[in-house]
Amino acid sequence: EAQLDRFLFNVVVDYLPEDDEVAVVKRTTSAKPQAIDAVFTGEEVLGLQELVRQVPIAEDVVRYAVQIAGASRPGQSQTPDFITNWISWGAGLRAAQAMVIGAKARALWHGRAHVTPEDIRQLALPVLRHRILINYRAEAEGITVDKIVGRLLETVKGP
Repeated sequence: EAQLDRFLFNVVVDYLPEDDEVAVVKRTTSAKPQAIDAVFTGEEVLGLQELVRQVPIAEDVVRYAVQIAGASRPGQSQTPDFITNWISWGAGLRAAQAMVIGAKARALWHGRAHVTPEDIRQLALPVLRHRILINYRAEAEGITVDKIVGRLLETVKGP
């Protein structure tokens, strides 16, 4: 689990519908693959990373990300009861960092030069999904990490 924390997001990509899968299999087994053209240079990627880091974010929005991550930790003063009941291990510092950097990139993607609380909310699940370890009680009750993150977002009030 500790090594998973080093991944920025955990994005669930489901299986393709059968017709789409058939099309992909046909396309990839019928002809020689085409050469892949570079979309960005390494230097351009580094420039984009620097641009993302420069996106302004208000302290109360940073605090919101920190509060969401902190509320996922059992045994803390700000921990909701459902976390104590269902979680063995909560998100660490990297979770808040990932929410903030992801929210900055999302803001740019949406044509904004600042981060909103909604950006943080939208990044919470892919950031926390692999950073929260549920316990046996949660598993027995059919509680998933996705459900817990949803409930955290209902519980932790943003700015």
